[in-house]
Amino acid sequence: MELPESCARMSDTEVGHPRATSIRETWRTRLIRWGFNLFPAYWGTGGRITYIAPDWLEVRVRLGLSWRTRNYVGTIFGGSLYGAVDPIYMVMLIKSLGPAYVVWDKAATIRFRKPGRETLYARFEIATQQLDAIRAELEGVAKIDRVFQVDLTSADGTVHASIEKTIHIARRDQEQGDRPVRHADSTMSHG
Repeated sequence: MELPESCARMSDTEVGHPRATSIRETWRTRLIRWGFNLFPAYWGTGGRITYIAPDWLEVRVRLGLSWRTRNYVGTIFGGSLYGAVDPIYMVMLIKSLGPAYVVWDKAATIRFRKPGRETLYARFEIATQQLDAIRAELEGVAKIDRVFQVDLTSADGTVHASIEKTIHIARRDQEQGDRPVRHADSTMSHG
């Protein structure tokens, strides 16, 4: 059976990550990717999103060594390494879980393993089973934290940096009590 054009597999070079095949982007995810890459806060990292799966369960990022990302010693700046991957898991979960959930970055760590002297790649993946487990757990509790990990690797698979993200997830109907509430005098307090 032949797949429709929108579901056809793509070649490795089309998705911007070595040795990878994926489902073709939709026009919607392609437009979101372009907008994300032009957004000043992300554009400044030097990272580029090269692929967003139609279901948001896979995203790929490329980070090249350039005059904007080069540090004092001629390798990719640690801030660029982290900034290029920082928002991705949070946005993936927001898009995948939908409006009934609140998702926030809570904590992060980065371990620099090898200086980045070439283009690096990151592949973010969330399994549908992970989403099912999150939804199921949030049936019994108001909020949870999940830890996700991603590596920035060179084309040959060498790991240059490992990043761990702790993501806070809550049911929207339960999150109000943890959010700061603005009072008439413009001060903030936890309600």
